Amino acid sequence: MAEESVAKKAFQEIFPQVVRTGSHFYEWLSYTKSLRGFGKVVREVGKNWLSHPDAKKLAYQLLKYQQRHGFSSRDALRLFHVKPPTEDHRQLFEWVVKGWEELPKDIPSPVLAQIWWYEWLKRNPTHTYEAIAKGRLTHEMAAPVGKMDKQAWQLLFNEMPIGAMLRNLGSLTELGVLQAHARKNLDRIEQIINNQEHLRKGRIHPIDVLKALKTYQSGGRLGRSKKTWTPVPRIVDILEKAVELSFEVVEPTGQVFMHAVDISASMSYGVVDSVGLSCCEIATTMALVTAKAEKNYMIRGFSTKFRDLGITKKDSFSSAIAKASNQNFGGTDASVAYDWMIKNRFKADVVCFWTDSESWAGRRHPTQALAEYRQRVNPNLKAVYVTLTPYGITLVDPKDPLSWDFAGFDPGVPRLIQMLATGEI
Repeated sequence: MAEESVAKKAFQEIFPQVVRTGSHFYEWLSYTKSLRGFGKVVREVGKNWLSHPDAKKLAYQLLKYQQRHGFSSRDALRLFHVKPPTEDHRQLFEWVVKGWEELPKDIPSPVLAQIWWYEWLKRNPTHTYEAIAKGRLTHEMAAPVGKMDKQAWQLLFNEMPIGAMLRNLGSLTELGVLQAHARKNLDRIEQIINNQEHLRKGRIHPIDVLKALKTYQSGGRLGRSKKTWTPVPRIVDILEKAVELSFEVVEPTGQVFMHAVDISASMSYGVVDSVGLSCCEIATTMALVTAKAEKNYMIRGFSTKFRDLGITKKDSFSSAIAKASNQNFGGTDASVAYDWMIKNRFKADVVCFWTDSESWAGRRHPTQALAEYRQRVNPNLKAVYVTLTPYGITLVDPKDPLSWDFAGFDPGVPRLIQMLATGEI
């Protein structure tokens, strides 16, 4: 019981740090409904989230994200039976549940200012520019009710945060807000997206940037959008740089790295649903960004053979992905990497495998091949296996102090690999 109490307390403390936006909140509601239901602790954190002491910030979230994942803000208030802690909260909740049949003549309070302008725009859709400028409306607020054109999107772009910017690059290009000759707007894109502090504060995951790059380069051919655009080359360059900036790496370690990227057939069709990218694309990106931080490295691909992919740190992420994706074939045999390194007396300090780890094929297990490599070439070789999908299969001997298993594609993985290489951890 004591452990259960500690776990509940930890959940309550961490919840507002993880569930930061209205979109996160609705997603959490959806998962909770499907997986476990609404018990006492769940109801408590839900009530607390909807009773945020800063009513203005709460109003922003409830207006910006009025519904997501099968839930609306009205559903949430009714589900948790939230009692408004202040008069501002009461007015906000009343608007959420009942709306405004008539627009108040004056803005009721600073807390409801954006809501007032949103409601005003619903009644005056031809005055979109005024509502965006005076009400500081976001595109989620203005687009559903206003008359959106190039000038309206330009006003939104002027205040657009990094996350929204990444998601709307295609739309902004289609509308002409972003063009090769629109230097001022392109400068703003670069200042925001190529700034590590903006990337950090916006909690932008490198894979989000990679997805934005792939989508933007497609000109609208990917995804469900019916919009099409001609990509602006400078924006592609900015996104390429942003992918690298969004990972956590430091100065070169001086160690020799062998990066073995899984190019088996499963890597090309094993799309990670949450990000819309194949395991091959993610693996190649993570291997390349790790290599870009170093001076001594090699990147090769393994399936049932171990081959040169022709990838160097001078490659863009797009070109590296193309080189790896064009060679997806065969089964998964990590031992071929060790066989090649033994045959060629390649003395690595660290070997990194980037794989979906769906299976292993071949005459022996990778741990056996690793043991032979250490016996014949480098007894101190460190082996890191980064598994990108949750198959529950490991290539690591749990008794080996110089081998590690990583799961997922956290932006801190390249930095952790560097720390392992230098003995910091």
